[in-house]
Formats: sequence, structure tokens, C-alpha cells
Amino acid sequence: MRAKLVLASLLTLSAPAFLGAQGKGRTKCDADNAGLKLPAGFCATIFADTVRGARHLWVAPNGDVFVSRQGQKVGGITALRDTNSDGKADVEVKFATGFNSSEVAMFGGYLYTENITGVLRFPFKAGSLEAAGAAETVVEGLPSGGHQNKTFAISRDGALYVNIGSPTNSCQEKDRVKDSPGKQPCADLETRAGVWKWDARKLNQKYENAVHFARGLRNAVGIAINPADGKLWATQHGRDQLGGPLGSWSFDARYSAENPAEELLQVNQNDDFGWPYCYYAVEEHHLVLAPEYGGDGKKVGECASKKEPVATFPGHWAPNALMFYTGSMFPAKYKSGAFIAFHGSWNRAPEDQAGFNVVFQPLNDGKAAGPYEVFADDFGPNKSGARPTGNHRPTGLAQGPDGALYVTDDAGGRIYKIIYTGK
Repeated sequence: MRAKLVLASLLTLSAPAFLGAQGKGRTKCDADNAGLKLPAGFCATIFADTVRGARHLWVAPNGDVFVSRQGQKVGGITALRDTNSDGKADVEVKFATGFNSSEVAMFGGYLYTENITGVLRFPFKAGSLEAAGAAETVVEGLPSGGHQNKTFAISRDGALYVNIGSPTNSCQEKDRVKDSPGKQPCADLETRAGVWKWDARKLNQKYENAVHFARGLRNAVGIAINPADGKLWATQHGRDQLGGPLGSWSFDARYSAENPAEELLQVNQNDDFGWPYCYYAVEEHHLVLAPEYGGDGKKVGECASKKEPVATFPGHWAPNALMFYTGSMFPAKYKSGAFIAFHGSWNRAPEDQAGFNVVFQPLNDGKAAGPYEVFADDFGPNKSGARPTGNHRPTGLAQGPDGALYVTDDAGGRIYKIIYTGK
């Protein structure tokens, strides 16, 4: 009973009482930086360690953290608060429950999330950890199955961009079956494997209300608006099984482990990024024709007309989150680029499994301004060649009001807070 009374008292306090959650001068990083390897001058604390299934997150102006979650009994949105500014959450509240969610964002006084088949929003009062009313349906009737998480981004003018991932690996007649050819044309491109645009301010919208904004994106889990220019950007999960013991085609296991590259993309209306007809071949440094459509790892064919990525990363690293830094805490260089959270691989045998990190990609005028830099590493996966279990796999990224970087982990249920001290 006493614990409930303490929680109730905390929830009735005004928002300014928690502005210290920004951690100015009080956050003390863990002695081992929460187990992370970071650049000089940065340190980390474990903000929370019990948020199983944590996916993406949003941080309120007062420092409260809202986390989308997946999993039986835990699915929905969880709100976290650090009441004493020590860099660790000490209040946890169930904001919304009963559905799996992989996205959360704030726009126009509403907290937005998704439930696999649509986009929802909850009325939200600043400084609260609870919804101010029942859920409202923004978009409904979206397809499930396959890549089913409907991650999204909302622009300043209220445009709602939703990633609808492909239902298959490469649009084969028989999915993931050796030597099965690709469907021609791939009808999935009309309803999946792209980005659709709605109005975040309208309710009960369906496909017929949408703009088919971009296509040829197998699964753009990381999706964000760049505040510098208002443009949409995304990361793409590349296809699997080009060869080797798990492969559907004749490429050797090492080729399949390294290809295709993962991609960072700048997305404009009517762009076509090539899936399933094309993939980015690491050694060729451009898009090539997929084997399901007659490719041999070098042929370009129709891929010459598809849009190339801005930057590329090692194969099968699984980019799950994309964030453009705008804060004043980190050194200035981090305002000229993008942070990407990589969930890590499961299919790089005979190479070690890899990824499981957060990288920074320098950018200049919409183009790569150098190679990516590993920013946060050592999240703890095994390297045995099997799918890692019981480790920490980066999934979501968000910036705090003080400029700290938050990173979620959906395998271990951990949320990291990374700060810059210059020491």
C-alpha cells in the first residue's frame, strides 16, 4: 500500500519538479560505463534494466521516457521517470497495454504508437505519465505477417510516414526455397515494401486515404525526419540467403555473410530503391540484379534506374533505429550526421555474428562525409554463429532534453543513457 501511495504522490507533482531528470550536473555514470565501449569523453549509465521487449522510445521535454514494447503481458507503452536526477529511472507506469508496439512519438498534444495493423494516438497532458483519454485510431487495416512492425515518422507539418515492410525475403514464388524464381512483377510492391503517407491529424484513415510515397524498401525499420532540412530518411534491412548452407542460391557462404550491404537512404516521393529486383553488392559498390531475377552478383540490368543509398554498412547488421542529433551536450560534429542502432545479425556464418552496436554516419549536404564510426559497442552478444540470446541488442534511439542519448535493448530489457562529460 505504501508503494502505491508513493507512486500516486509522484504522479501528482507538477512537471517542473522533474526537470532535474535532464541530469544537469547530477547524473553519475556507471563505473564500467554500463559495459559499453564509448569514444573518449563519453560515459553511460543503465537508465532502466527491466523493460523487456523495449523497442523505440521518445523522451519528453521534462525528461520522462516513453518506451514502446513487444511481448506477451508487456506489450504497449511504458513510461519511466527519474525523480532524483541520478540517471536511473525510479518510477515505472503502464501508459498503454494489450498490444505489441514498435514505435512511439509525440505530435500536437498526442502520443502516437502502432499496433501492427494500424497507428494509434492517445491524448497526452504535458508532465503526466498517464494517457489523458482513450486511444484513437489514426490509420487502420494495415497488413500483418512477414515484416509486420509499422514504424513511422511525423514531420513538423503533420505528415505521417509509415514503413510497411515486405511479407517475404525476396518475393520468390516459394519464399526462401532454393532456386525458386522471383515473381514478375512483384505484386507485393503495391501494398508492402515501401513507405505510405497519411495525415497525422486525421482519424480512421485507410489505404485509400494514403499516398504511396516510396517503394522498393524491404523493411525500413529505422525511419526519421532530418530536422536540418525536413526530409525523410530511412535505413533498410537487406535481404537474406544469397548462398551458403542457409542460402537459396549458389553464392558461397562468405559472400552471403557479407552481402547485401545494409543501407542509409534519403527518401523522396516516388523514389524506388529496388527491392526485390536489386540488392547492394559490397564489392561492386552499387545495386545489382537479384538472383531471383537473373542476377549473378554483377549484372545491373533494371537496377541502374533505382535509387542508390547515401551510405552502406556491413551485411545483416539489421539497422533498427535512425536519429539525427540536435542537442548541445555532444561535440558539434554529431550535429552533422546520423546515429544508427544496429540490432545485430543471425546469419553471417561462417563469419562471426556482428553488429550489436550504435554507429555515427557523418553527413554533409545529404551525402556521406566519410565512413561510419562505431560510437557505442560491446552490448554483449555471443559470437558463436548462433542467434544470440540473453544479450543486449540495440533497438531504439532518442535524444533527451539535455542532449543525452538513450538506447533501448529489446533482448535484455535495458535502456542506456549516454552523456558527454569531456573527461
